[in-house]
Amino acid sequence: MTGTFAEEKDRNTTFILLILSLITLLIHFFTNYFTQFGIFRDELYYIACSRRPAMGYVDQPPLSIFLLGLSRLTFGDSLFSIRILPALSGALSVFITGLTVRRLGGGRYAVVLSAVSYIAAPIFLAMNNIYSMNAIDILLWTLAFYILILILGRDTEGKNARYWIWLGIVLGLGLMNKISMMWFGGGLFLALLTRQYRHYLKTPRPYIAALTAFILFLPFIVWNITHSLAHLEFMRNASGLKYSSVTPVDFISGQLLMLLPISIPVWASGIYYFFFSEKGKKFRAAGIIYAATIAILIINWHSKPEYAAPSYPVLFAGGSLFIEEFLRKRAITWLKYALPFLIVLFGILLAPFVIPCLPVKAYIAYSKMTGFQPDGHEGKEVSELPQLYADMFGWEDMAKTVSEVYLLLPQEERKNAFVFAQNYGEASALEYYSKKYPIPRVISPHNSFWVWEWEELKDTTKENSYQTAIIIGGQVEDHLKALEIATQKGTIKSRYAMPYENNLPVFIGKGFKIPLEVIWRSEKHFI
Repeated sequence: MTGTFAEEKDRNTTFILLILSLITLLIHFFTNYFTQFGIFRDELYYIACSRRPAMGYVDQPPLSIFLLGLSRLTFGDSLFSIRILPALSGALSVFITGLTVRRLGGGRYAVVLSAVSYIAAPIFLAMNNIYSMNAIDILLWTLAFYILILILGRDTEGKNARYWIWLGIVLGLGLMNKISMMWFGGGLFLALLTRQYRHYLKTPRPYIAALTAFILFLPFIVWNITHSLAHLEFMRNASGLKYSSVTPVDFISGQLLMLLPISIPVWASGIYYFFFSEKGKKFRAAGIIYAATIAILIINWHSKPEYAAPSYPVLFAGGSLFIEEFLRKRAITWLKYALPFLIVLFGILLAPFVIPCLPVKAYIAYSKMTGFQPDGHEGKEVSELPQLYADMFGWEDMAKTVSEVYLLLPQEERKNAFVFAQNYGEASALEYYSKKYPIPRVISPHNSFWVWEWEELKDTTKENSYQTAIIIGGQVEDHLKALEIATQKGTIKSRYAMPYENNLPVFIGKGFKIPLEVIWRSEKHFI
């Protein structure tokens, strides 16, 4: 009877976890089906990358791009279609977090609390709503922690050997998605050096896991070597320029905000559970990985708060278990229900600021009513919308205007015309909308677009294909340094776009004074 009751209770808990995971999926499906917002700048870039399969890109490893390519083949590249995978990643992350709670010995309440904490966290709502490597990164970190819990929860007589191989596979895939998975590996290495786990180093298992991860990551290493360490150059520029204003104080305060302040007791309890709790000390390696990640990001000095996001689901798991046991011993019924209720409530109130679940004008009114001012995240000027949302507007307006300028050219000149875009957002958007508006080939010196065009410029047989330039933005005086003629023929306007993408002049330029190959060397912009 007892066994049957326990099995039924387990089935009920699993069913509840499935429902919570489905809710996560439906939140994003609903938001992206009814949204009035457009495709995000980076999503357009990922689509452009997926059209050019490679073992690496200037700003990222290739896994997320390969997955997007498969998704586009299966579902298409509409806004709703490209956001199916991040929504699924979010749902799976919730489910695996709940499974982690179960493996740690938690009951139904702990499972629900951990899942609710994840679902309502602004950072996870945001990252699982748009396509990027981040949603996959969170999923792979969550899965890696779960496998680690499986390893630590079993004896050392060989029963956990296969889990080490799986851990190596997940770490390797994680590195091929985003190299921040190195922080997990570094934290795990530190944990294995401690007296508690040192015995693992006397077995081949950790080394097999490390070798597996390295082999999976090797193609991206080779790509970087053959491309002048482009990704390292990108990271150096991003840290020193793009995020130079971000300080450790911003990073630490951001941890409190991105997960909901009301959720602090959950993940803070997770830290206590893994480091100080009698039941949690067996799994202390998870806490060491979290601490190492935070330390690495603080030492880096210019780390964005969200870089640490993938390390929190395991803290939600451990913290929920600790709170469940704490409340059970003290029978504080009101707090048991109040905590998840408040997390859900504050999650709902803050959701419009991280997912486009309101119409544009309704969002602006809500933002003014609550006193939240738009921010740029990267030190850029914003207008009525924060950068997260402003970067979803203006792209089709840009494509339409550029197309109109292009069609002003005589038929003969169109054959050798091209568009020069200042950044990957502009270039990617023009490529995306070229199926709707007549637009010639697009080039840009920004990130992977620079690499792609550099390959073309080295082919001297194509020199005559660069005759007429349609240039987005800039000043006519600057364009005339490289061109004989530069005439403004249009202006890109879009109310809700980022200010630096609004009221942009569009020029037609002819007669290169300097070879385009020379210009391209000086224009390279990895950031």
